[in-house]
Amino acid sequence: MYDVIVFGLGGMGSAAAYHLARRGRRVLGLEQFDPVHDRGSSHGETRMIRECYSEHPSYVPLVQRAYENWRQLERDSGLGPILTITGGLYVGPPESAFVAGARRSATEHGLRHEILDAEEIRSRYPELRPDPVDVGFFDYSAGFLRCETAVKAHLDGAARYGAELRFRERILAWSADDKSVRVHTEKVRYEAGHLIVAAGAWGPTAAQVASISLRPERRVMYWVQPGGGIDPFRLGRFPCFRWVLEGNDFLYGFPSIDGATVKVAFMHAGGTCDPDTVDRSVRPEEMERIRTVLRRVMPAMDGPVARAKTCMYTLTPDQQFVIGLHPEYSRVTLTLGFSGHGFKFASVVGEIAADLAEHGTTRHPIALFDPRRSAGLNRSAGAPESA
Repeated sequence: MYDVIVFGLGGMGSAAAYHLARRGRRVLGLEQFDPVHDRGSSHGETRMIRECYSEHPSYVPLVQRAYENWRQLERDSGLGPILTITGGLYVGPPESAFVAGARRSATEHGLRHEILDAEEIRSRYPELRPDPVDVGFFDYSAGFLRCETAVKAHLDGAARYGAELRFRERILAWSADDKSVRVHTEKVRYEAGHLIVAAGAWGPTAAQVASISLRPERRVMYWVQPGGGIDPFRLGRFPCFRWVLEGNDFLYGFPSIDGATVKVAFMHAGGTCDPDTVDRSVRPEEMERIRTVLRRVMPAMDGPVARAKTCMYTLTPDQQFVIGLHPEYSRVTLTLGFSGHGFKFASVVGEIAADLAEHGTTRHPIALFDPRRSAGLNRSAGAPESA
């Protein structure tokens, strides 16, 4: 019998297994795909991390702890850089939810930032074309995470500290009572004192709780070859960025890390999908849309799409996470619904999940993510911007 079984070994599950194994717990990690796979939500080279958090000021202490944990993971793993600070430029009208929310968090927590008007944006970054009404919010602590390296570091560390990790083994069902949890896979049945569900886009089925609404959606990431040359967008000069667009969508991207392409994506473009049958091809009209937007807001970026790849977001109606004990089973912890802005928190979510599995509580502030907030999770009004 194991102390804890972790269901899913992507961004969140790998971190949970790592933290539990470091604490000396007997851990079994189960993953239906290969290690560091590209079938879910934790691939694609990079994920943004930002301290001036627009979604809610209560995220700030968590992301600050995440920064600390990422640095610790770098030291522990020896795999090289995981977290790179570039600064983050967020462009949009000052009253937009993203810009106003970032400013609110920065003010409430005394975070280093700068507000640029449209002319100052153009002066600092001549390749950008903000509208006259736009401002630029510059978050000095923002940057990016190398997501595959992060997942590998957590998995390698979990195994090094004694966790048993099994891949290509899909969970069919689980059941729990006040003494233990039983997990049935395609191969065997396991038993543990606690179960952590970190199933990503498979979470709507894996959670086994009807009151939690989770919706997987398809997204596309693009790597563009800038028509004006890579130099303006090189790492060390260009920040991570987010650009508020019409229709409550926005473009986001990163400085070039390969010296040839720049990764960009839309936050909200995509439809509901089934994670087992999602369309992983990228259509010509999708590539043309990203180029059309780039021509308008940063014409020096416009160029051919060198490659593109799909991933999935798993959304809650309010786009806040689901982290906490299962509403019906105290021996089950849920870490689900990270809504396209969760990966940066994986290092601290793993720590929280380990706390909940061991003690049923955590010192970290997670009331916003309570799985029992079913009334909020089942209505879709008022969803904030995210990523």
